Amino acid sequence: MAKKILIVDDEADFLDVMKIRINGWGYDCLGASSGQEALETLSKHKIDVVILDYIMPHMDGLATLKEIRKVNKDMPVVMLTAHPDKKVIKGSEKQGVVVFIPKVSAYQDMHDALKTALDMVLKKGNKA
Repeated sequence: MAKKILIVDDEADFLDVMKIRINGWGYDCLGASSGQEALETLSKHKIDVVILDYIMPHMDGLATLKEIRKVNKDMPVVMLTAHPDKKVIKGSEKQGVVVFIPKVSAYQDMHDALKTALDMVLKKGNKA
């Protein structure tokens, strides 16, 4: 059974392209266009990894991540942003982000980031 990935981004074109690419790697990829939609999707589906855009209207990635952590402290999260800076990275790392990827390199680096995040899931599953 394919691992289920949730990608969250308010840019529809980017979201569509990444879903196609991630599905092409053999994962089952769902998309959400907002933090609120991501939280609803997480409540309805067993998700293995969340890929989360940092800059979104209404509920940014960090606020979304904090809500995710309230219900799942161990969910592997890959954070994306078009404008990486030290403050963003530091705030995300405090919330347990597995990998932080600038959007400029997302197409190139995402596959490796997913493998890293899923390896964490497998290691935790073996300890249970």
